[in-house]
Amino acid sequence: MGSQKTTVPFKGTKEQEAALLKVIADHKNEKGALMPILQKAQEIYGYLPIEVQTIISDELNIPLEKIYGVVTFYSQFALNPKGKYRISVCLGTACYVKGAGDLFNKLQELLGIEDGGCTPDGKFSLESCRCIGACGLAPVLTINEDVYGKLTVDELESILAKY
Repeated sequence: MGSQKTTVPFKGTKEQEAALLKVIADHKNEKGALMPILQKAQEIYGYLPIEVQTIISDELNIPLEKIYGVVTFYSQFALNPKGKYRISVCLGTACYVKGAGDLFNKLQELLGIEDGGCTPDGKFSLESCRCIGACGLAPVLTINEDVYGKLTVDELESILAKY
């Protein structure tokens, strides 16, 4: 699960927990309830940290390992929170050939987080993605809805400074 030092501390509220317990109670006796419960849990919390997986495990009497297996198998589920600014670097072929790997490595270094991680202050999250359809602008990264193309490693610090 990557390095622990880059994770944001879990900040679940009593209201979120109550909402989760209600979702579990509503679906508990349905066949195949785990997926809809995990989807609702992610809507409630924004991601599925081990604390949330443990509540689901205890309430459904399903081993935590099974829940973790489902959460890590499906790309729709996130183990880490997303930052206020979600940075996504395209590592599709066109971008990769033009140096996107170097951009991604430099961002990991600048932010001190790995792929899928979030800075401890919750400001930035970083993820790699496949082609976003802007191959003519390669290499490309997005920060939320903003698209940056034809980038060099030297431009990254000034781009981050805008946020």
